Amino acid sequence: MGSPSELSPERSCRKPYGIRILERITGAPLSFKAYQAIVLIVTFLAYTIYHATRKTTSIVQSVLDPQSSDLSLGLKSFSFRAADLSEPTKPRTFSWILGDGWAPFDGSNGTALLGELDVAFLAFYAFGMFFSGHLGDRLNLRYFLTIGMLGTGVFTSFFGVGYWGNIHSFYYYLIVQMIAGLFQSTGWPSVVAVVGNWFGKKKRGLIMGIWNAHTSVGNITGSLVASAMLSYGWGWSFVVPGLMIAVIGLVVFLMLPVSPESVGADKEEDEYSSPKKSEEEVTEPLLRQETAVEEKAVGFIEAWKIPGVAPFALCLFFAKLVAYTFLYWLPFYISHTAIAGKYLSSETAGTLSTLFDVGGVLGGILAGHISDRLDARAITAASFMYCAIPALFFYRSYGHISLILNVVLMFITGMFVNGPYALITTAVSADLGTHSSLEGNPRALATVTAIIDGTGSVGAAIGPLLTGYISAKSWSAVFTMLMGAALIAGLLLTRLVVAEVAAKIEQSRSHGTQAQAQESTLEV
Repeated sequence: MGSPSELSPERSCRKPYGIRILERITGAPLSFKAYQAIVLIVTFLAYTIYHATRKTTSIVQSVLDPQSSDLSLGLKSFSFRAADLSEPTKPRTFSWILGDGWAPFDGSNGTALLGELDVAFLAFYAFGMFFSGHLGDRLNLRYFLTIGMLGTGVFTSFFGVGYWGNIHSFYYYLIVQMIAGLFQSTGWPSVVAVVGNWFGKKKRGLIMGIWNAHTSVGNITGSLVASAMLSYGWGWSFVVPGLMIAVIGLVVFLMLPVSPESVGADKEEDEYSSPKKSEEEVTEPLLRQETAVEEKAVGFIEAWKIPGVAPFALCLFFAKLVAYTFLYWLPFYISHTAIAGKYLSSETAGTLSTLFDVGGVLGGILAGHISDRLDARAITAASFMYCAIPALFFYRSYGHISLILNVVLMFITGMFVNGPYALITTAVSADLGTHSSLEGNPRALATVTAIIDGTGSVGAAIGPLLTGYISAKSWSAVFTMLMGAALIAGLLLTRLVVAEVAAKIEQSRSHGTQAQAQESTLEV
């Protein structure tokens, strides 16, 4: 290979600035494996920080609204009641002291208002997702992702600015969350499309299962950063993550190669081939990628018609309903539930809730690895969703007995809830985005990913919204809703599960017939 200076101007000029600098330092073009490593690291960092900014709201919820849930539980302090009753006509003053709440979220309807913020963010996230996938398959993903990250940073920070600006208008926070949701929607279709461009189906489930740890790592990072910043003022819990995503956005702009073609790298054929027997190709719901013929962006309706897209999209609707209810409400639930007879502080609850995401990391890796070994995405996803039902039941029923038991059950619940969620949004989306019906066209990855995750995000919006209202009456009812959603998610994959089981039986029979034929030949 020649030095970078010997590369043709056409190939060199398309490379990100950071790649050019690396090649100047090393004195040689980067290898295909090096590009793959850069893609995994940069996209991992990108979506880690996307989720970190998304997690901050759940940590700050119990600070903005420290009293409304207590009212429903009869735990409000006598001194607070006395102050309200003795001076009913006194104009209200707004305190910046941690624990005093923040209008308009500190009233009796504070929990419902916070739920409306969540649904506004997620509704616009889901709405924007469909457009982001469509645009992502038609625009330069590096530029598109950078703009999305910088916009997310700005509007995440704007929420925190309300602290110093002494802003108490609900509509200010509502509009900020709506626009933030639109910018956030640029992230997932873009990173999955980029990773799908660089990695074939071989070991995709395991690779993407490990890579998808960014979701849980982001939640953990967001929880720890937001919790640490609370003592300085809740505004910092938004501004610091906002600055972090802006910095990572610049890293994306400087370093991210969106596809092998964009940097003149040659694909390694064994990464993109996964030979199967012809009979498996007929019955396998998620089929391998074929040789590329024409790279024309796939339409929205055409992408919906790809076999497997609709069932997995609807499954993700209910899976994300469960996962995002925990994402937004778990710290609040922990801080308002007596564990071994004691209530934890907002900071401690936020930190403890990260163990749900630690379980999610393991769940995502296990789901990816198992689905690779079994070559059965639907069976794996459905099995995890069914296992999530008893996990949710035991966490609600016995999590309050002791802190250790709460941690163990939370970890197990996170593993089963986030496992299928991670599998569907990564390996399944990439598989379907390179379905054989597309004849190898890679320009459907972002659209298919957006359809699946966008549909899931509608459920993600509905879950926290319903929780905001239902939790005021009963947390047991919330968990009943979550168990029902997990059951429906598993049932929606029934047809694909049956197809995969049938394929396994047919494959087993085929192997048995071949073995008998070989034995007969030997006997002769």
